[in-house]
Amino acid sequence: MRTAVVWDALRGVLAERAAATGRDRLDIVDAGGGTGGFAVPLAELGHAVTVVDPSPDSLAALERRAKERGVGVRGLQGDAADLADLLHRGSADLVLCHSVLEYVEDPISALTAVAGLLREGGAVSVLAANPVAAAIHRALAGQFDDARAVLTDPVGTWGDRDPTPRRYTAETLAELLTVTGLTVGAIHGVRVFSDLVPSRLVDGEPGAADALVALEQAAATHPVLRDIATQLHVLGHRTSI
Repeated sequence: MRTAVVWDALRGVLAERAAATGRDRLDIVDAGGGTGGFAVPLAELGHAVTVVDPSPDSLAALERRAKERGVGVRGLQGDAADLADLLHRGSADLVLCHSVLEYVEDPISALTAVAGLLREGGAVSVLAANPVAAAIHRALAGQFDDARAVLTDPVGTWGDRDPTPRRYTAETLAELLTVTGLTVGAIHGVRVFSDLVPSRLVDGEPGAADALVALEQAAATHPVLRDIATQLHVLGHRTSI
């Protein structure tokens, strides 16, 4: 439910890429893919998936999850900055970069490394935390000074205790993709309502979960609601090598 909007976008990218290349089995890299929440389902769809993650514990959990689901996913230990050393340039049809740019030391270098993996016509899926949503959530928790700080801080944090080092608006994400040589595609809001609606209203009502997913899908591109989502999802395309 929380990632339905992202999966809608990914299915579209995969279908377009398969049609353009004539290949049903695409090469996918999940940078910072952790325990395989996206990687394993993509492997189940028949794609060749590689996860690069700095945590050996996460890679071990990925291996267990893939084995339980009867698929193969290659796991490599490393950071986003190591991608060029770990994988061949121009070897991927799709690269996922989800919840990574908030934490890397140099986001431009990290996304440049991601872009370097793409074949011509390939795509990158970027998912990042949104400062506007952080302000809303801090305000609802009664942390009004924190909420105000998020809105005025250049990197969208609410202070030294904030576990997220930086956040991105749709505009700053688009700028980041552009400076790293990518063409900006669709931008979606992810979890506009899911993090605000009490779980009892979803779990206890028949059909409520499906209705919430439909609402999230409708809100994902709404000109106002998109920009208050917990996360923003941007597709970038490599139009030339």
